[in-house]
Amino acid sequence: MAQDVTVGFIGFGNMAQGIAKGLVNGGVISGSQIVANSGHFDKAQAAAATIGAKAVHSATETVAAADIVVVAVKPNQIETALADVLDDLKTDDKFIVSIAAGRNLDYFEELLGDGAHVQCVIPNTPIEVGQGILVTENANTLSDSQRETFEALFSPIALIERVDTPLMDIGSSVAGCAPAFTAMYIEALADAGVKYGLKRETAYRLAAKMTEGVGALYMATGTNPGAMKDAVCSPGGATIKGVTELEKQGFRGAVISGVDAIQNG
Repeated sequence: MAQDVTVGFIGFGNMAQGIAKGLVNGGVISGSQIVANSGHFDKAQAAAATIGAKAVHSATETVAAADIVVVAVKPNQIETALADVLDDLKTDDKFIVSIAAGRNLDYFEELLGDGAHVQCVIPNTPIEVGQGILVTENANTLSDSQRETFEALFSPIALIERVDTPLMDIGSSVAGCAPAFTAMYIEALADAGVKYGLKRETAYRLAAKMTEGVGALYMATGTNPGAMKDAVCSPGGATIKGVTELEKQGFRGAVISGVDAIQNG
């Protein structure tokens, strides 16, 4: 069911465009209900046109038009981007959704003072096709009705996973950074398929759909991933031989080390 709200994006880079496409293509809102500004008007205008949205020249215009303001600039650009609209954001008839990594509710309360309604989230790229995740800070200053609007807007295109503030960073690493790891895994599986004769396009489709399906199976059943693995491994069979080799090569440890590098970088 389409929502009767206007969403404004302050910053309209890749992630913001992905959210906008997800909302429009998922039938949550129409393109005409989206307005956006960025530092490069021509690029924003071209991107907005692809979904029937409107690009404007300033944050002031975006905030004036929007019921929900998505802060989608880089974390170190927030203060500059919001400098002209700080007072305009402190109102009960609109709320802020920040997708800036590392900036939580405390940051926005210090920046904006009392009166603003803020929800901080970290999205991931599959939101563009309605299969996203929003790692969502438990702490927020939304009213009950605003929280309902937030859920109605984003739940059709993303899993809204609420976590405590100290866990936002690790949540964003697992959900927001790991699509790169998963894309590498799909690519590696496809390379193996091509090595043994599959066409590249076929190998990519098989690997991608398999990855999607395993995730869907877990979400539908809640089966422990270890048990899901065991279900495929017949005694003395081919799969357990492959699993054993992956263990020898440090597959799990490599994944954990990748997340460690993000957290400690």
